[in-house]
Amino acid sequence: MTWSIIARDNATGQFGIAVATRFFAVGARVPHIAAGIGGIATQALVNPYYGIDGLKLLRDGHAPRDVMETLIAADAGHASRQLHIMDASGRIAAYTGKDCVDWCGHLAGDGFSVAGNMLAGGRVLDDTANAYLANENMPFARRLIAAMRSGEAAGGDKRGKQSAALLIYGEEEWSDLDLRVDDHTDPLAELERLETVSRERWVHFRKYLPSRSNPAGITDRSIIDAGIEAATESEQ
Repeated sequence: MTWSIIARDNATGQFGIAVATRFFAVGARVPHIAAGIGGIATQALVNPYYGIDGLKLLRDGHAPRDVMETLIAADAGHASRQLHIMDASGRIAAYTGKDCVDWCGHLAGDGFSVAGNMLAGGRVLDDTANAYLANENMPFARRLIAAMRSGEAAGGDKRGKQSAALLIYGEEEWSDLDLRVDDHTDPLAELERLETVSRERWVHFRKYLPSRSNPAGITDRSIIDAGIEAATESEQ
């Protein structure tokens, strides 16, 4: 009942997951990312522990295929699950259980992975992947949304639309961007709008927050305001 893309941006090193479905609050359960480690999307009849336990295994140095096999082996309901995984080395693993609803499947490319179930057809994933590849020069967040919009134009979730989400991590243990549209008649369009709003201040403000390398961050509001103003002017 969902399709998603996991990708790593070569320019920034960021990991991102974009996802959409005809179900409430997809961003609450599907996307899982650990900074500098990798990303996991758990789909179909979601098992949240695929994300929680899977990231632990990735942190411990296990390869995506080993992680996938470990998760499936521990889950008696795995025939109804779908998941895909990508680590910081670009290795990808994916699983679609035999009881997932057609159309369902997965495809992998250089630096990205796409998977979905209960879709209008295989073209949803093909067009999602092709749009991601075609927009290499687009900023990462917008590139992920553009890929999903293309998949939606190919039919998306065959039941319709309801929710969408975009999760991006950079170097820190907290997200660079975490946008959720939990219930909307056109969730990907709303996600795109929220991403645009995020660039008014938020994406520029986050660089002043505390980090591991600078635990206090920047607290001088004049520096923050001047930096945000300069950043927004450069985008215009």
